[in-house]
Amino acid sequence: MVKKSFMLVGAPASSAKEIEIDLQNPFEYLQYDVAQTFAIAQSKGISFQTEKDGALDDLDNFTDATSPIGILVDGNQVRDVPGPSGLPIAGSYYEVYPDHLGNHQRLFEQYGSVFKTTDMGRTTYYTNDPKVAEVCFGEGGFWSKKINSDHPLYGIKDQNAGVFLSDTDAESWNIVHRFLAPALSPKAVRHYTPQMQNTAEQAFKVFDEFDKEGEAWNVYQYMFKMGSTAIGKLALNMDLHHFDSINAPLHDLVRTVGENLELNKKVSTMGDWYSHMPWGAPKQLKQNKAHVKQLVDEAVANVVGKDTEDLPIADAALKASCIVDYLARATDDKGNKMPEKYRSDATLVTVGAGFITTASLLSWMLFSLVSYPGNQQRLLQELVDYGVTEDTEWTPDLANSLPFLGILIKEVQRLHNPSYQPGRTALADVIIPGGYRIPKDSVMIIAIHHIHNNAKVWDDPEKFDPDRWNTDKVQNRHKTAYVPFAAGPRMCIGFNFALEEVRVIISMLIYRYQFEKVGNEPMEYDPAFQLVRPNNFYVRAKKRTSWPKKSEN
Repeated sequence: MVKKSFMLVGAPASSAKEIEIDLQNPFEYLQYDVAQTFAIAQSKGISFQTEKDGALDDLDNFTDATSPIGILVDGNQVRDVPGPSGLPIAGSYYEVYPDHLGNHQRLFEQYGSVFKTTDMGRTTYYTNDPKVAEVCFGEGGFWSKKINSDHPLYGIKDQNAGVFLSDTDAESWNIVHRFLAPALSPKAVRHYTPQMQNTAEQAFKVFDEFDKEGEAWNVYQYMFKMGSTAIGKLALNMDLHHFDSINAPLHDLVRTVGENLELNKKVSTMGDWYSHMPWGAPKQLKQNKAHVKQLVDEAVANVVGKDTEDLPIADAALKASCIVDYLARATDDKGNKMPEKYRSDATLVTVGAGFITTASLLSWMLFSLVSYPGNQQRLLQELVDYGVTEDTEWTPDLANSLPFLGILIKEVQRLHNPSYQPGRTALADVIIPGGYRIPKDSVMIIAIHHIHNNAKVWDDPEKFDPDRWNTDKVQNRHKTAYVPFAAGPRMCIGFNFALEEVRVIISMLIYRYQFEKVGNEPMEYDPAFQLVRPNNFYVRAKKRTSWPKKSEN
């Protein structure tokens, strides 16, 4: 055993701390002890040096090393996070908006893998580094989902929701997650697949009518209708009548939930002070939240019966009529049911998160199929080769057996992922990979779009190439280099449902229609919306009259 004094390189000598080194233990034990002493989130990146002895990479070197011993993190001295200085009051706001995707990319190129902005008084940290993302997504220790006033979801925070809109330490999170997860498991998704097929078939009536008229249509608007139709049936056993005609109006619940996300984005980008204003978007958001809750409470009341039997949680989703019915009837192994006080809020999150992201992903799928040559024909050929016809009854086994469809979805989610800004909050002062010092209560945005387009992580990242997913380099990538549904305990609970829905609906659309993009304008997205969606993407969908022959091989 030997005692040595350690300090962060660049810190004042008075900050040095004494640590006892057991020379019989592996080097990694010392790294861990130092990480715990100096609040360094990831110990494996720690290295040591002194001015006299140079790098110390073996415990034998520590016996005679001069103190204090300097600590580096990933080869860097610990430092504050850089970022633009900004303007008075507005801060960095006009360096980020309206094109936050393009401007955040510019800031990453200017400042590196972690930077911070201060927009209208709200300080936010961003990263495009998978190593930092891994630490932040991990939960526990130094990071968690804590929706404070700097968090982008603060305006719609709901501690009763249990998932997505609540803090990890909220009582509801473990309870709701425990009950809701089985309802969205692969086993449950098998049960929902016929409804996904029915959703696509309902839409055929409208798309056929557009074809007869030779009209183009806005993809996101109709994918919004399609995604909400599927989730309306799944969550509330409700027929929204979105495809009764070409101009069928949005159901009030769906329209209001969409407005909720628009208003929250407008409010959150202006800083916490703006959220307290008694007029404009803040006032509209408060009114909207109340209206959404009223609509969901009414929908839940219409589903929940008084004389229905309880069901074991393991198979309740297979017998219940919808998620609400499931939440009302499911019991765990101790006979406990999810408290009624969480039911409406959990349902709202299931509805909102369940169709907004899927609508955006379906839109980007069609965009990629018509914008990148050869992919639409290649998917059609695969469908034919796997025996798909107009009479096919879709199952998860069939949907998951299509190899090109699988890598196509991955590449779309890499290059055009709808989700942009999962946020995690520092529970204490912490030093993250790269040697950046993060203060307690800081919100780190794991910038999914920029991780997926990081040239240090991906070869030729701006190129749309589904076949990259069959290469050894991509298959052996860092585990958080690709996080379309986030990662860790708080990752998207509905990813199984979303992927199955996309597989079934896109396959059915491509088998039935030849899609053609209308217009050559650059794609626009709405910076005042919670997700990234294509606003001006129009197509013509021509009903097919012939299909390719099966491949000989």
